[in-house]
Amino acid sequence: MDAVHGFLLEDLDIRGALVQLGPSWAAIAARRNYAAPVRDLLGELAAVTALIGSNLKTPGRLSFQVQGHGPVSMLVMDCNEQLHLRGMAKSELAADAEAHVAGVADLLGDGRLVLTLQPQSAQTPYQSVVPLVGSTLATIFEHYLAQSEQQPARLWLAATADTACGLFLQKLPGADLRDADGWNRIETLAATVRPEELSLPPEILLTRLFAEESVRLYPARPAAWHCPRDEEKVRNMLLSLGREEVEAMLADAEAIAIEDEICGHEYRFGPEIVDELFPPSGRILH
Repeated sequence: MDAVHGFLLEDLDIRGALVQLGPSWAAIAARRNYAAPVRDLLGELAAVTALIGSNLKTPGRLSFQVQGHGPVSMLVMDCNEQLHLRGMAKSELAADAEAHVAGVADLLGDGRLVLTLQPQSAQTPYQSVVPLVGSTLATIFEHYLAQSEQQPARLWLAATADTACGLFLQKLPGADLRDADGWNRIETLAATVRPEELSLPPEILLTRLFAEESVRLYPARPAAWHCPRDEEKVRNMLLSLGREEVEAMLADAEAIAIEDEICGHEYRFGPEIVDELFPPSGRILH
């Protein structure tokens, strides 16, 4: 688990990938008490983010935001070129909400998908914003990929509290020349996959789905949840506010509490932070 497995149907010019997240996804899900439909939707986003993030060739960060006007107002997931994942959801649903609101339309309503790509070598990020088109997160990303890459793509996603998995297929430009019926055949075979099968070992799943095809399986790309505490970053943020603003924040409360929403960490600072950040200047004369 916790890896992206790329593969190629060599005789057909169809590429694919299988993502399987176990402990990394469980760590993200466990940080907040999401309702099951919200958790599973965020898990599907984690799987597709790892799938697309595995194509990053240079250092940088890929981020997806799904914004809606339903009971789930936002899903956020990002990763870097090492497939270090982090993410969160904003939702009005109680933790015990029933699963009958599991559809994307029920959860998100109308909304948009925002992709942000920030290479380390560039000061300005690339951003793409598209409407949510599709009845599932998989079909939303199929539409996005077909528009952005100009090649047909199919996606199957599944998530629980413990696993987040996805199967991706993309038709390459020369596929029809290799086999005019190849894409339709592979689509039909892949569509038989059951959600619970997506966590099978890649060799078993791909052999089961494409038993008559020649499949080249590439080395796995490991993925991981990576969201360490970064107190220095928070201190620098307070420092940028200035002494008066920090003192005013402490005047209203016994301590300054700052939550890192995407990672779920909380930082608390008492009155001593003022002199730590803004030491008195000058010297005392006796």
